[in-house]
Amino acid sequence: MRPIEQLLTQYAAYHRDRRNIATHFFGIPLIVFAIVLALAIVSFPVAGLAITPAALACVAAAAYYFRLDAAFGAAMAAVFFAMCAAASEATARLTDGGALALAAGLFVLGWALQFWGHRFEGMKPAFLDDAKQLLVGPLFVCAEVFFLFGAKPALRRYIEERVGPTVARRSHAPVTQTR
Repeated sequence: MRPIEQLLTQYAAYHRDRRNIATHFFGIPLIVFAIVLALAIVSFPVAGLAITPAALACVAAAAYYFRLDAAFGAAMAAVFFAMCAAASEATARLTDGGALALAAGLFVLGWALQFWGHRFEGMKPAFLDDAKQLLVGPLFVCAEVFFLFGAKPALRRYIEERVGPTVARRSHAPVTQTR
């Protein structure tokens, strides 16, 4: 089993209800953008360029995802680039306090959506059992977008063979991961 399969299968075991997945489509990007925005407030010069911790974090995260899967890594890099561009625009137009307030509001809204989704699911969030799952959340959303468009069918089959398909409403006991 490749690490990508293992990580996504473990995460998917906590996310089989479509309503929960739908909240993650909005909640996770809001959380990630809030972090990017907060990290974009500070910059330091490197060889005449203003480098932000947001840019460094996004490059590191994209490299991690690319190492797991080239297509997912490229997609995540594009999303991170757009988020950094939007954060740069926001920090140029807002005061530092305004940007931090916006980041805090988006962060809280994103987490509220996450926990609301898990009420539908009837399960706690995956990161409560394994903090590494915080990094898998954005990758899971990316994978779900790929699956929505019919891409990566073998990976989708692999996950569903172990934790079951997504369902409109989870009405039974949580699925346990098989090996």
